[in-house]
Amino acid sequence: MGPDHGLIFDIQRFSTHDGPGIRTTVFFKGCPLRCLWCHNPESQSIHPEIMFAPDKCIGCGRCFKACPEGAIRPDVPGRIMREKCTGCGRCAEACVSGALSLAGRFYTIDEVVREVEKDSVFYKTSGGGVTVSGGEPLVQYEFVTGLLKACKDRGFHTAVDTCGYVPWKNIEAVLPYTDLFLYDIKQMDPDLHRKITGVGNELILENLVKISRTDIPVLVRVPVIPECTDQQANIEAIAEFLSKLEHKPAVEPLKYHRLGGIKYKKLGRTYACEETLPPGNDRMEAIRAVFERRGIEVVSG
Repeated sequence: MGPDHGLIFDIQRFSTHDGPGIRTTVFFKGCPLRCLWCHNPESQSIHPEIMFAPDKCIGCGRCFKACPEGAIRPDVPGRIMREKCTGCGRCAEACVSGALSLAGRFYTIDEVVREVEKDSVFYKTSGGGVTVSGGEPLVQYEFVTGLLKACKDRGFHTAVDTCGYVPWKNIEAVLPYTDLFLYDIKQMDPDLHRKITGVGNELILENLVKISRTDIPVLVRVPVIPECTDQQANIEAIAEFLSKLEHKPAVEPLKYHRLGGIKYKKLGRTYACEETLPPGNDRMEAIRAVFERRGIEVVSG
């Protein structure tokens, strides 16, 4: 990885949830956080990973022969010996049923641009564009900077979806080529933030303060996760913090869902929020009201 090659696990066309209009979202691998509810667990590692869907396996055995490391065995739970797997992807190439898939492949900027250009007509008619997401895209900030510049050179609106837990120089590098930041704020209590994400929140808040001093619009996204982020005191604290920023951002509360749970099984991991239920509509409306009382614009998720 570096300025010439980026590790990407998905390029999603016709996205309508990652910024204005119809967009193409480029999902980068690598994230410094380990949020308990993460719905893209395949994004966390900075290395390619094999995902296994046992319900699709036809037992042909081609993957056993294809793996150069001998990391796939029928007597191992989940089939894959993760400690031996190098993520080369040969087993996925040999799999005829789609049971094995590779999460993450290397792209050049030109390759990504060719993909996002396919929907340029929709960007123009809908006010959309290109969003970089993850994972945490700014872990690969050199490549992302080059990609965003290439998008701006073509007149595309650009958005950066970030957790904010990166050195300021990573954010500073993309500022000239970013039209919108989608910025996650999860928990204001630093100890609880560390408990539910694996890191503190000090750097995240510090970077948001710095971004708010620029003229680049920010949409703060607050994931509403029962027992993790939905405490009334936390919502009030987030609203208080945002109301004091130099340029007050809009807010989008994001209702928790469990759609990512199956991915953990495919990666041979346990999903910590398996039993967590989504918040009710009444709770989401109450959260919305907290921000509106502070004069903060609320965007519906």
